[in-house]
Amino acid sequence: MSLSLNPIKPILLVDDEEHFLSSAELVLNSNRITNVETCTDSTKVLELLKSKEYSLVALDLNMPKISGIELLPKILENFPEMPVIVITAINDVENAVECMKLGAFDYLVKPIDDERLISSLNRGIYFASVRNENIRLRETLFKDKLEYPAAFSKIITNSSKMHSIFKYIEAISKTNLPILITGETGVGKELVANAIHKISGREGELVSLNVAGVDDNLFSDTLFGHKKGAFTGADKERRGLIEQAENGSLFLDEIGDLSIESQVKLLRLLQDGKYYPLGSDVAKLSNARIIVATHKDLDKMKNDDTFRKDLYYRLQTHHVNIPPLRERKEDIPILISHFLNTASSALNKKRPASPKELYTSLTNYSFPGNVRELEGIIFDAVSRHISGILSI
Repeated sequence: MSLSLNPIKPILLVDDEEHFLSSAELVLNSNRITNVETCTDSTKVLELLKSKEYSLVALDLNMPKISGIELLPKILENFPEMPVIVITAINDVENAVECMKLGAFDYLVKPIDDERLISSLNRGIYFASVRNENIRLRETLFKDKLEYPAAFSKIITNSSKMHSIFKYIEAISKTNLPILITGETGVGKELVANAIHKISGREGELVSLNVAGVDDNLFSDTLFGHKKGAFTGADKERRGLIEQAENGSLFLDEIGDLSIESQVKLLRLLQDGKYYPLGSDVAKLSNARIIVATHKDLDKMKNDDTFRKDLYYRLQTHHVNIPPLRERKEDIPILISHFLNTASSALNKKRPASPKELYTSLTNYSFPGNVRELEGIIFDAVSRHISGILSI
């Protein structure tokens, strides 16, 4: 895993050599891992770990006062789920191997290669992210009440299925990993993407792109941007959507329609966290969270070789499937009432009285176009209504 993941909880680097800490922090910052704290006094490590939560600890084994070899068992005893990466000198590998047997997550040998450092920390961050997500998932699914109900305010529902999905969304929204949203046309996938972004706490924007019908050249230019003179007509530099989504989320709708060539570029972005604007040979880094959606069966497309398997498995780390309206008919009455209100307000009309049979007939309808179709039916009826009982 080469993508640099900036953790929500900080990394703690422990080494008595300040120049090493400064150098390591510089390498991490240049790879967009900026949530880093350092400590030169090994006697303060346990106190720090008790005072706040960290994603992982990188611990030098050879330090004065309390050595890393002595400190490691204490950390693992008090914080058994904490990934600890031990750092050792080239002539002390045997101790590092012994630490691995005790439960260390990984070991690094000084002088540390930059790519090896980033790779090890990324794996540790990923491990910690999955571990924390599992904890959140267990805690969230056992709760009846939502933690962020306001985030779902635009999704009108009384469905227990949807409530369970909301709780799952709350559990996964704060991770850095991509999210795949599936469901038939009209179920509200974009509303779900908005809810995920709101709960994530990311400071940047939610930037959206519908990729249906977008060819590879347009996809590259729209997503990654271009330098001035990159092609005929490129009179000035253009920022891509991925740059606009800095510190935020990028939502790619209709991902099942993305060309194979564009799938390769999206996969590279997810793997490396880097991209090249058209006409540039200098890579830019991205920390945007990727959310994708489709109404297509990506599993079948994967087996038919119309969607890349490696991209599929990377995207479906977190999978949110929205059930069609016909599978949550308890939502139809409340949606009818909601759309009657919004249609009347939008059309500057008094809300019409609705016949009792309206709810019965619509509840028995299969709604192939789902919530969007129901909204259209109600808006059309209200726009045609003049007086008396509403007629569909």
